[in-house]
Amino acid sequence: MLGAGITAATALLTGCDRGPEGRAEGIGDTGGTGGGTPVTAAAPAVPYAAPLKTVLTRYLKPTKANPKHPTYAGATAVVMVGNKVTATVTVGHALRYGAGPVQLPAAKRVAMRADSIFDLASLTKVYTSILLLQQVDKGVVDLDAPVARYLPGFTGTGKSKITVRMLLTHTSGLPVGATVKGLPSLAAKRARVLATPLVKAATPGTEYRYSSVGLMVAAQLAEKVTGKSLDAALKAGVTGPLGLTGTGFLPLKWVTNKARIAATDARTSRGLLRGVVHDDVAAQMGGIIGSAGLFGTARDVAVTGQMLLNGGTYGGKRLLSAAIVAEMLTNQNKGLPAVDPDRPGRPSDHGLGVTLRQPWFMGKLSSPTTFGHTGFTGTSLLVDPSRQLVLALLTNRAHPNWSWANPDPMRAEVANTLTKYL
Repeated sequence: MLGAGITAATALLTGCDRGPEGRAEGIGDTGGTGGGTPVTAAAPAVPYAAPLKTVLTRYLKPTKANPKHPTYAGATAVVMVGNKVTATVTVGHALRYGAGPVQLPAAKRVAMRADSIFDLASLTKVYTSILLLQQVDKGVVDLDAPVARYLPGFTGTGKSKITVRMLLTHTSGLPVGATVKGLPSLAAKRARVLATPLVKAATPGTEYRYSSVGLMVAAQLAEKVTGKSLDAALKAGVTGPLGLTGTGFLPLKWVTNKARIAATDARTSRGLLRGVVHDDVAAQMGGIIGSAGLFGTARDVAVTGQMLLNGGTYGGKRLLSAAIVAEMLTNQNKGLPAVDPDRPGRPSDHGLGVTLRQPWFMGKLSSPTTFGHTGFTGTSLLVDPSRQLVLALLTNRAHPNWSWANPDPMRAEVANTLTKYL
């Protein structure tokens, strides 16, 4: 759901299933100002809305790729083409399981909605990157300056060579996660993040190695130079200007209709997670860090992608300069190897806060200029400039158990489906 200043035209596809197992809409939002207000006038259905619904519905049950369990309990997809929303598809349930996990009776399940709010997981990294790049635009931060210039607590062997750019390109040599459990205060945990040592034998700037710690550090840097907490800085610099009223940290504090919140894990010691961040480190640090913790809607994620596709503007507001967006969307890792045990052989291609040319989730839409990001909870953003296409695909694949299924085959199939029509 976008802000009140955003206009729209929304119409249901004639004859589409409107039950909890699948809804599809053909939508006429103008991407220049966003959308969210339904009207009664019908809009022509785009040819890919029904096929997308078919694909997404298939993964509500076990598949050849994931034969033992469904890939997710539910999903919402928003497609933008040519700077306007052309389709919204929802399937399944925002809540299907209780703690245990146990499958809930039908009467207690909650259907997925077009405005469902998801744990965005690592899509948070895109927003942190935008926030930091705004400070680069202003001349406050130098991408090629050492991180320690801005954060004196960023200490450790070999870390003096890590630049701001390396944090955003995952070439810092920092590890995937930080160890903060058991520390007595948030301040101690933040200090531990900054003091996290390099991966053994890693040399900054020599290889791609995915690091959530890098974006946690980037967030602390953004906080330092803006003088604001991460959540306040994000609202002032990104979600506020874009009118993303369905996006923020700690949703239980601001979402009035809790039925909108998609559940994640139902088998942890924390019980059913719904509106509480799934990421363990984020949870241990109060739910607000630069690598995870943000919640949002598919439409809000799509608008963010459209802003980048537009060269930094949306709805008449400029968030980033065209020059910094061009650099953000350019491969910074040419010639570097990638170290990724989960996806051996993947390209190292990465911009500043977004990944490029990743067929494992982009499918046939993958190209040197296609950019986006994925999130552990089953979320993803994909933008193909050659087709003027933005795809926000949000699922609750961690509900009730993230280990039940790998969402990548589904992501690729959705992308491949769009290539047949665009």
